[in-house]
Amino acid sequence: MDIPEAKTGKKRRALDPFRRAVLRGLAVLLPPLLTIVILLWVGNTVANYLLEPFEGFARRLLLAHFQSEIVSTDSLPPDQIGDRSSEALALPFQRIEDGFAVPTDYVNFVRRETGRPLPPTANELVKAYVECRFLRRHIVIPIFLCVFILVLYLLGKFLAAGVGRFFWMQFERIINRLPLIRNVYSSVKQVTDFMFSEREIEYTRVVAIEYPRKGIWTLAMVTGESLLDVRCAANEPVLSVLVPTSPMPFTGFTVTVKKSETVDLNITIDQAFQFIVSCGVVVPPQQIAEALADRDRVLPGVSSLASSQRELGASQGES
Repeated sequence: MDIPEAKTGKKRRALDPFRRAVLRGLAVLLPPLLTIVILLWVGNTVANYLLEPFEGFARRLLLAHFQSEIVSTDSLPPDQIGDRSSEALALPFQRIEDGFAVPTDYVNFVRRETGRPLPPTANELVKAYVECRFLRRHIVIPIFLCVFILVLYLLGKFLAAGVGRFFWMQFERIINRLPLIRNVYSSVKQVTDFMFSEREIEYTRVVAIEYPRKGIWTLAMVTGESLLDVRCAANEPVLSVLVPTSPMPFTGFTVTVKKSETVDLNITIDQAFQFIVSCGVVVPPQQIAEALADRDRVLPGVSSLASSQRELGASQGES
């Protein structure tokens, strides 16, 4: 019974380098792949649910305007209508196969831009003219962005007013009464509030304090120099800090600490929020590099001993 177990253990040890290499490659490859996938998903969502409806609305407006240029051949004098031959291109209208006539400029533009045979009906030709002249992406996207930013501006102004705020509060009250939707909406709202809302509290820097007891370090945001009476009682400079809670740093509590008992951290406010939101998983890169450098500088013998032990274990597993 011991021999098969020993063989199984050797096989597992032999597969450890392969598994570690695969996981290391996956860790390197996943962040850019997920970034690309998320950006493509956002782009497709915006195109499908915002850009294409905007194009459809613009198409209907333009077609309603330009289709009024379609006239019946019976209502025009013969000297105003051509048959799309080279001699008749100077005439104002061109005859289409369905018995209607359209302006010559439309026919020439569609023929020049598409390089294909003209559509058989006047409506299709006008539609092709509108698509080629007004609804190309390099024209639609800048106009869409301008309209979208304008709508956001007007919506923000409306919600900032008393009436808009009242209607928005009523809408959120209705959403919060729906069983499943309120959970999704509240989670999404917390993320969007964290990303886009202006912070009402101005943070000056990030510090670490020993809270709730000695030996336990907590991240805190410095908000000011606290109260004068507290400073007099402590007989030294004090700071008022906000201790945010994980995983959502919008809530927390205010603590007044001695300035000498705080440790200034070499991280930005955004990096501190990322650390808090991720519950300590996302560590600023410079903090990781400094920790590794300090470890190698203070404990060089331990690092070399650990690496030699790993190499010895790998060689024994291969044997």
